[in-house]
Amino acid sequence: MTDTDVKIYGDPVCPFTWVTSRWLTSAAEHIDVRVTWRLMSLAVLNEDQDADDAQAARLQTSRRIGRLVAAATGTEDFGELYTALGRRLHAEGNELTDELAREALSECGLEPSLVSAMDDESWDDAVRAAHQRSQDALGDSGGSPITVVNGRAFFGPVLTEIPAPEEAVRLFGGFTALASSPAFAQVERPKSGPPNMHEAPA
Repeated sequence: MTDTDVKIYGDPVCPFTWVTSRWLTSAAEHIDVRVTWRLMSLAVLNEDQDADDAQAARLQTSRRIGRLVAAATGTEDFGELYTALGRRLHAEGNELTDELAREALSECGLEPSLVSAMDDESWDDAVRAAHQRSQDALGDSGGSPITVVNGRAFFGPVLTEIPAPEEAVRLFGGFTALASSPAFAQVERPKSGPPNMHEAPA
């Protein structure tokens, strides 16, 4: 029986969430933990905020990819699709295109024609509902990722690089120890720049 249940609410466009996902994936290979993925949307979170051109383009990508996930997996765990998309977007540094989305869908055994959902506004309500579930889980307004450990939710953790396997397990132990305390609320230090996407060898 798995003692630790981790649920991640994430937006596939967020590079920091990708680093968090690689950390959890690495840790889960060595310890008994169940990790499931749920959609949240940075486009919905920031829709009433002013954005420069670069940020607006990123939020549009968030909106399109959110529709794709909603159409492909609904409220189910989308971890496999998340990994297929994230590897192409973050590890390989590609832009979101219809062809990239079709490749990711096919890799996961999903119908490639679902790519049409990216430009279908009828999926926006489903994305908005998924995002609201992430905020309800947190009990506040928060970005990507939101992590729920055995029912306790936090914004983050935000990592600036992907830890090596041994460090990943050690970090997971520290994080779950903090999460197990009802008194723990927040810890933060400054960060700068995009995260390092390089994965340490196993």
